[in-house]
Amino acid sequence: MSHPLVDRIAEAVMYEGYILYPYRPSIKNHQRWTFGGLFPEDYCQAAWSGDRSTIQTQCPVRGTLETCLTVRVRFLHLINRQVGVVDPPATQWRDEAPPPYQLAPSVLVAGVTHQAWQEAEEREIRLAPVRLRTMTAGQFHHEFTFPRLRCIELLYEPSGEIAGVLIREQEAVAGAIDLETEQIRPEVFRLTVRVSCKSELNQPATAITRDNAALRSLVSTHVILTISEGEFASLSDPPEWGRDAAASCRNVGTWPVLVGEEGETHTILSAPIILPDYPQIAPESAGDYFDGTEIDEMLTLRILTLTDDEKQSMARVDPLAHALLARTEAMDGGARMGLHGILRSGWSPKEEG
Repeated sequence: MSHPLVDRIAEAVMYEGYILYPYRPSIKNHQRWTFGGLFPEDYCQAAWSGDRSTIQTQCPVRGTLETCLTVRVRFLHLINRQVGVVDPPATQWRDEAPPPYQLAPSVLVAGVTHQAWQEAEEREIRLAPVRLRTMTAGQFHHEFTFPRLRCIELLYEPSGEIAGVLIREQEAVAGAIDLETEQIRPEVFRLTVRVSCKSELNQPATAITRDNAALRSLVSTHVILTISEGEFASLSDPPEWGRDAAASCRNVGTWPVLVGEEGETHTILSAPIILPDYPQIAPESAGDYFDGTEIDEMLTLRILTLTDDEKQSMARVDPLAHALLARTEAMDGGARMGLHGILRSGWSPKEEG
């Protein structure tokens, strides 16, 4: 099976809800990161927000104790982008530290408006192949961390003066992956994969906001499982060998489906969005729209009706939003009509008679 096929589906899932229409700072975008967020446990216990710190995937496996499992956990690590105004502009500044600045919602430098925003960086933890024997003998536990990072970009006027700064900060995030298997009967196992956020808060949990907690969270978390010398069973339509195991599975905050070409049974995508087995990207789709709630055609038309100022704001807020705007404006009439809808059916005249 082609890994790009699986990765394309997983990437589309990862960016569902990444940036919401109208694709710029707005009331609607005050609360993003609504899918698959794993928040620090202390925050979840104190906030009563319904956010969770752990997801659990369970699915049936047919194989032997020597069957190997490969696990990939992917999520977004948020970047808090702030802007600062340097007033008066600095004409010469040779120190490693930036000139004094004041934080602001936006800053205009060299005719370009820079805005405060939350960006994201893709993270992936890929475990070495693990035999079912290892997970049956005892729980397999793996911990991971990504450190706190901070960088500052100076913004120059055409005259060479420093008039603003961009400050990008990532808080440290930590997590854990736990694997275990339980043998249901000969050659049939129930696999359990848990992913947990283990990030620490730098202030009392009762005082932290959801936005601050999100900076220490694993956002849009999903799991890709690949098996060799064995096979997975569908949970929605399990084969005879996997029905009892499927009935005993309990999935929390995620739903595993078979991915790849129709009929293949060696890869599972466990995502925070309910999908059918063997999900596909519609060939009519021009690319990601990120909003996660509306159809491509409607979002395309809405983008085209934005004012020039609104389009400029969209282009400046985020590189992905800028690419979406450019792609939408470049679409011709035929491409837009292709988004209007199409009827697909698995029926074939050959099936009759």
